[in-house]
Amino acid sequence: MNQRIGRRIESVSLNLLALILIIFIVGPLVWVAVASIQGENELLRHPPRIIPHDPTLDNYDYVFTGKIPTAYEVKGQLRSRISQEARLIPAALKNSFIVATSVMIVNLVIGSIAAYTFAWQRFRGRTFLLNFILGSRLLPVMAVAIPYYVIIQTLGLLDTYISLILIYLALTLPFSIWFLSSYFSGIPKDFEDAAHIDGCNTFQALTRVVIPIALPGLVAAAAFAFMASYNEFLFARFLTQSIDSQTGPVIISSIAGNPDASYSLISVAITLGLIPPLILAIVLRRWLTEGLSTSITLR
Repeated sequence: MNQRIGRRIESVSLNLLALILIIFIVGPLVWVAVASIQGENELLRHPPRIIPHDPTLDNYDYVFTGKIPTAYEVKGQLRSRISQEARLIPAALKNSFIVATSVMIVNLVIGSIAAYTFAWQRFRGRTFLLNFILGSRLLPVMAVAIPYYVIIQTLGLLDTYISLILIYLALTLPFSIWFLSSYFSGIPKDFEDAAHIDGCNTFQALTRVVIPIALPGLVAAAAFAFMASYNEFLFARFLTQSIDSQTGPVIISSIAGNPDASYSLISVAITLGLIPPLILAIVLRRWLTEGLSTSITLR
Protein backbone atom coordinates (compact mmCIF):
# COMPACT_ATOMS: atom_id res chain seq x y z
CA MET A 1 0.00 0.00 0.00
CA ASN A 2 2.79 2.41 0.93
CA GLN A 3 4.67 1.49 -2.24
CA ARG A 4 1.58 2.19 -4.34
CA ILE A 5 1.12 5.61 -2.72
CA GLY A 6 4.82 6.35 -3.17
CA ARG A 7 4.66 5.46 -6.87
CA ARG A 8 1.56 7.60 -7.35
CA ILE A 9 3.23 10.57 -5.63
CA GLU A 10 6.33 10.06 -7.79
CA SER A 11 4.20 9.90 -10.95
CA VAL A 12 2.25 13.04 -10.03
CA SER A 13 5.48 14.87 -9.17
CA LEU A 14 7.11 13.94 -12.48
CA ASN A 15 4.00 14.98 -14.44
CA LEU A 16 3.89 18.28 -12.56
CA LEU A 17 7.55 18.95 -13.27
CA ALA A 18 7.03 18.09 -16.92
CA LEU A 19 4.06 20.49 -17.08
CA ILE A 20 6.10 23.28 -15.49
CA LEU A 21 8.93 22.65 -17.96
CA ILE A 22 6.52 22.73 -20.92
CA ILE A 23 4.98 26.00 -19.72
CA PHE A 24 8.46 27.46 -19.19
CA ILE A 25 9.54 26.54 -22.74
CA VAL A 26 6.32 27.02 -24.69
CA GLY A 27 4.84 29.89 -22.65
CA PRO A 28 6.98 32.70 -24.14
CA LEU A 29 6.38 31.41 -27.67
CA VAL A 30 2.62 31.34 -27.14
CA TRP A 31 2.69 34.83 -25.65
CA VAL A 32 4.63 36.17 -28.66
CA ALA A 33 2.18 34.55 -31.10
CA VAL A 34 -0.80 35.98 -29.19
CA ALA A 35 0.82 39.44 -28.98
CA SER A 36 1.32 39.46 -32.75
CA ILE A 37 -2.46 39.43 -33.35
CA GLN A 38 -3.25 42.22 -30.89
CA GLY A 39 -3.35 45.95 -31.38
CA GLU A 40 -0.84 47.89 -29.36
CA ASN A 41 -3.47 49.48 -27.13
CA GLU A 42 -4.82 46.07 -26.15
CA LEU A 43 -1.35 44.63 -25.74
CA LEU A 44 -0.28 47.34 -23.28
CA ARG A 45 -3.45 47.44 -21.20
CA HIS A 46 -3.44 46.50 -17.51
CA PRO A 47 -4.16 43.84 -16.56
CA PRO A 48 -3.13 42.13 -19.80
CA ARG A 49 -5.48 39.69 -21.49
CA ILE A 50 -4.31 36.12 -22.06
CA ILE A 51 -6.89 35.71 -24.83
CA PRO A 52 -7.15 38.69 -27.22
CA HIS A 53 -10.45 40.53 -26.98
CA ASP A 54 -10.25 41.80 -30.56
CA PRO A 55 -7.69 39.72 -32.52
CA THR A 56 -6.50 41.21 -35.79
CA LEU A 57 -4.13 40.36 -38.63
CA ASP A 58 -3.43 44.03 -39.37
CA ASN A 59 0.11 43.71 -38.04
CA TYR A 60 0.89 40.92 -40.50
CA ASP A 61 -0.84 42.88 -43.25
CA TYR A 62 1.49 45.81 -42.56
CA VAL A 63 4.60 43.61 -42.69
CA PHE A 64 3.67 42.11 -46.07
CA THR A 65 1.82 44.98 -47.77
CA GLY A 66 2.74 48.15 -45.91
CA LYS A 67 -0.86 48.98 -45.04
CA ILE A 68 -0.84 50.90 -41.76
CA PRO A 69 -2.90 49.18 -39.02
CA THR A 70 -5.74 51.31 -37.73
CA ALA A 71 -4.46 50.82 -34.18
CA TYR A 72 -1.45 53.02 -35.03
CA GLU A 73 -3.46 55.98 -36.25
CA VAL A 74 -4.42 58.65 -33.74
CA LYS A 75 -6.55 61.55 -34.98
CA GLY A 76 -5.35 61.08 -38.53
CA GLN A 77 -1.67 61.21 -37.65
CA LEU A 78 0.69 58.23 -37.75
CA ARG A 79 2.14 57.32 -34.38
CA SER A 80 5.90 57.02 -33.93
CA ARG A 81 5.75 53.43 -32.64
CA ILE A 82 5.37 51.98 -36.12
CA SER A 83 8.65 50.32 -37.13
CA GLN A 84 9.73 50.56 -40.77
CA GLU A 85 12.27 47.76 -40.21
CA ALA A 86 9.37 45.34 -39.80
CA ARG A 87 8.72 45.63 -43.54
CA LEU A 88 12.11 44.00 -44.14
CA ILE A 89 11.27 40.81 -42.28
CA PRO A 90 9.96 38.79 -45.31
CA ALA A 91 13.10 39.55 -47.35
CA ALA A 92 15.38 38.84 -44.38
CA LEU A 93 13.73 35.50 -43.67
CA LYS A 94 14.06 34.60 -47.35
CA ASN A 95 17.79 35.34 -47.09
CA SER A 96 18.03 33.21 -43.94
CA PHE A 97 16.26 30.32 -45.65
CA ILE A 98 18.47 30.47 -48.75
CA VAL A 99 21.68 30.60 -46.73
CA ALA A 100 20.64 27.92 -44.22
CA THR A 101 19.38 25.55 -46.94
CA SER A 102 22.60 25.95 -48.93
CA VAL A 103 24.71 25.24 -45.85
CA MET A 104 22.56 22.22 -45.03
CA ILE A 105 22.94 20.72 -48.52
CA VAL A 106 26.70 21.23 -48.65
CA ASN A 107 27.01 19.76 -45.13
CA LEU A 108 25.18 16.65 -46.25
CA VAL A 109 27.27 16.19 -49.38
CA ILE A 110 30.74 16.95 -48.02
CA GLY A 111 29.98 15.72 -44.49
CA SER A 112 28.73 12.34 -45.72
CA ILE A 113 31.74 11.71 -47.93
CA ALA A 114 34.23 12.83 -45.27
CA ALA A 115 32.47 10.92 -42.48
CA TYR A 116 32.33 7.76 -44.61
CA THR A 117 36.07 8.05 -45.22
CA PHE A 118 36.89 8.54 -41.54
CA ALA A 119 34.52 5.79 -40.40
CA TRP A 120 35.39 2.97 -42.77
CA GLN A 121 38.66 3.80 -44.51
CA ARG A 122 42.03 3.36 -42.86
CA PHE A 123 44.85 5.79 -43.72
CA ARG A 124 47.83 7.37 -42.00
CA GLY A 125 46.98 10.37 -39.80
CA ARG A 126 43.27 9.50 -39.71
CA THR A 127 42.85 9.93 -35.94
CA PHE A 128 44.91 13.12 -35.83
CA LEU A 129 42.99 14.67 -38.72
CA LEU A 130 39.61 13.79 -37.22
CA ASN A 131 40.62 15.24 -33.85
CA PHE A 132 41.93 18.35 -35.58
CA ILE A 133 38.62 18.85 -37.41
CA LEU A 134 36.65 18.43 -34.19
CA GLY A 135 39.06 20.66 -32.26
CA SER A 136 38.57 23.46 -34.78
CA ARG A 137 34.90 23.55 -33.81
CA LEU A 138 35.83 24.09 -30.16
CA LEU A 139 37.42 27.49 -30.86
CA PRO A 140 35.41 30.43 -29.46
CA VAL A 141 33.56 32.17 -32.27
CA MET A 142 34.81 35.59 -31.16
CA ALA A 143 38.41 34.38 -31.51
CA VAL A 144 37.98 33.91 -35.27
CA ALA A 145 35.48 36.70 -36.01
CA ILE A 146 38.04 39.34 -36.99
CA PRO A 147 40.26 36.99 -39.09
CA TYR A 148 37.19 35.72 -40.93
CA TYR A 149 36.04 39.28 -41.57
CA VAL A 150 39.43 40.25 -42.99
CA ILE A 151 39.45 37.19 -45.26
CA ILE A 152 35.93 37.89 -46.56
CA GLN A 153 36.76 41.56 -47.08
CA THR A 154 39.94 40.68 -48.97
CA LEU A 155 37.99 38.34 -51.24
CA GLY A 156 35.45 41.08 -51.95
CA LEU A 157 32.56 39.00 -50.65
CA LEU A 158 31.08 41.35 -48.07
CA ASP A 159 27.29 41.66 -48.15
CA THR A 160 26.79 38.46 -50.16
CA TYR A 161 25.21 35.06 -49.61
CA ILE A 162 28.54 33.40 -50.41
CA SER A 163 30.29 35.03 -47.46
CA LEU A 164 27.72 33.73 -44.99
CA ILE A 165 27.63 30.27 -46.56
CA LEU A 166 31.43 29.91 -46.40
CA ILE A 167 31.59 31.04 -42.76
CA TYR A 168 28.69 28.83 -41.68
CA LEU A 169 30.24 25.84 -43.43
CA ALA A 170 33.43 26.40 -41.44
CA LEU A 171 31.35 26.45 -38.26
CA THR A 172 29.06 23.49 -38.96
CA LEU A 173 31.06 21.02 -41.06
CA PRO A 174 33.37 19.87 -38.22
CA PHE A 175 30.41 18.81 -36.11
CA SER A 176 28.64 17.15 -39.07
CA ILE A 177 31.75 15.15 -39.95
CA TRP A 178 32.31 14.05 -36.36
CA PHE A 179 28.64 13.20 -35.78
CA LEU A 180 28.21 11.27 -39.03
CA SER A 181 31.50 9.42 -38.69
CA SER A 182 30.34 8.17 -35.27
CA TYR A 183 26.99 7.22 -36.80
CA PHE A 184 28.55 5.41 -39.77
CA SER A 185 30.89 3.53 -37.45
CA GLY A 186 27.86 1.90 -35.83
CA ILE A 187 26.72 0.42 -39.15
CA PRO A 188 28.07 -3.13 -39.72
CA LYS A 189 30.78 -3.10 -42.38
CA ASP A 190 29.23 -6.25 -43.83
CA PHE A 191 26.82 -4.02 -45.72
CA GLU A 192 29.68 -2.32 -47.55
CA ASP A 193 31.38 -5.66 -48.24
CA ALA A 194 28.14 -7.03 -49.69
CA ALA A 195 27.82 -3.96 -51.92
CA HIS A 196 31.38 -4.49 -53.23
CA ILE A 197 30.62 -8.13 -53.92
CA ASP A 198 27.60 -7.00 -55.96
CA GLY A 199 29.89 -4.85 -58.10
CA CYS A 200 29.54 -1.44 -56.43
CA ASN A 201 32.51 0.86 -56.15
CA THR A 202 33.18 2.85 -52.98
CA PHE A 203 31.02 5.83 -54.01
CA GLN A 204 28.15 3.56 -55.06
CA ALA A 205 28.37 1.66 -51.76
CA LEU A 206 28.03 4.99 -49.96
CA THR A 207 25.08 6.32 -51.97
CA ARG A 208 23.16 3.07 -52.46
CA VAL A 209 23.77 1.24 -49.19
CA VAL A 210 25.18 3.37 -46.38
CA ILE A 211 23.16 6.57 -46.88
CA PRO A 212 19.74 4.84 -46.93
CA ILE A 213 20.64 3.01 -43.71
CA ALA A 214 22.02 6.17 -42.09
CA LEU A 215 19.10 8.39 -43.14
CA PRO A 216 18.05 9.28 -39.54
CA GLY A 217 21.60 10.39 -38.73
CA LEU A 218 21.78 12.44 -41.92
CA VAL A 219 18.50 14.15 -41.05
CA ALA A 220 19.80 15.02 -37.58
CA ALA A 221 23.01 16.47 -39.06
CA ALA A 222 21.00 18.39 -41.66
CA ALA A 223 18.73 19.86 -38.99
CA PHE A 224 21.74 20.95 -36.93
CA ALA A 225 23.38 22.65 -39.93
CA PHE A 226 20.13 24.39 -40.90
CA MET A 227 19.32 25.66 -37.42
CA ALA A 228 22.88 26.79 -36.66
CA SER A 229 22.93 28.81 -39.89
CA TYR A 230 19.37 30.07 -39.64
CA ASN A 231 19.84 31.42 -36.10
CA GLU A 232 23.41 32.76 -36.39
CA PHE A 233 23.70 36.46 -35.61
CA LEU A 234 27.32 37.52 -35.07
CA PHE A 235 28.72 36.95 -38.56
CA ALA A 236 25.47 37.96 -40.23
CA ARG A 237 25.81 41.29 -38.42
CA PHE A 238 29.48 41.69 -39.34
CA LEU A 239 29.36 40.64 -42.96
CA THR A 240 26.11 42.15 -44.27
CA GLN A 241 25.14 45.77 -44.74
CA SER A 242 21.97 45.70 -46.83
CA ILE A 243 18.72 43.77 -47.09
CA ASP A 244 20.18 42.04 -50.14
CA SER A 245 21.89 39.61 -47.75
CA GLN A 246 20.88 40.52 -44.20
CA THR A 247 19.22 37.62 -42.39
CA GLY A 248 16.29 37.34 -40.00
CA PRO A 249 18.23 37.61 -36.70
CA VAL A 250 19.86 40.86 -37.87
CA ILE A 251 16.57 42.51 -38.81
CA ILE A 252 14.74 41.23 -35.72
CA SER A 253 17.51 42.64 -33.50
CA SER A 254 17.23 45.93 -35.40
CA ILE A 255 13.50 46.09 -34.71
CA ALA A 256 13.88 45.09 -31.06
CA GLY A 257 16.68 47.61 -30.58
CA ASN A 258 14.50 50.49 -31.76
CA PRO A 259 13.07 52.17 -28.62
CA ASP A 260 10.08 53.38 -30.65
CA ALA A 261 9.31 49.98 -32.14
CA SER A 262 5.87 48.52 -31.59
CA TYR A 263 5.76 45.45 -29.35
CA SER A 264 3.13 43.98 -31.66
CA LEU A 265 5.40 44.30 -34.70
CA ILE A 266 8.34 42.84 -32.76
CA SER A 267 6.08 39.89 -31.93
CA VAL A 268 5.13 39.53 -35.60
CA ALA A 269 8.81 39.45 -36.59
CA ILE A 270 9.62 36.79 -33.98
CA THR A 271 6.56 34.70 -34.88
CA LEU A 272 7.41 34.72 -38.59
CA GLY A 273 10.99 33.81 -37.76
CA LEU A 274 9.82 30.79 -35.75
CA ILE A 275 7.74 29.30 -38.55
CA PRO A 276 10.52 27.70 -40.71
CA PRO A 277 12.21 25.91 -37.76
CA LEU A 278 8.85 24.67 -36.50
CA ILE A 279 7.93 23.30 -39.93
CA LEU A 280 11.34 21.62 -40.17
CA ALA A 281 10.96 20.06 -36.72
CA ILE A 282 7.45 18.79 -37.45
CA VAL A 283 8.31 17.34 -40.86
CA LEU A 284 11.55 15.68 -39.70
CA ARG A 285 10.42 14.77 -36.20
CA ARG A 286 10.47 11.00 -36.65
CA TRP A 287 13.91 10.89 -38.29
CA LEU A 288 15.34 13.43 -35.85
CA THR A 289 14.27 11.40 -32.84
CA GLU A 290 15.60 8.17 -34.31
CA GLY A 291 18.85 9.73 -35.47
CA LEU A 292 19.67 11.43 -32.18
CA SER A 293 18.68 8.44 -30.03
CA THR A 294 20.74 6.08 -32.20
CA SER A 295 23.78 8.35 -32.01
CA ILE A 296 23.55 8.37 -28.20
CA THR A 297 23.31 4.57 -28.18
CA LEU A 298 26.33 4.27 -30.44
CA ARG A 299 28.38 6.39 -28.08
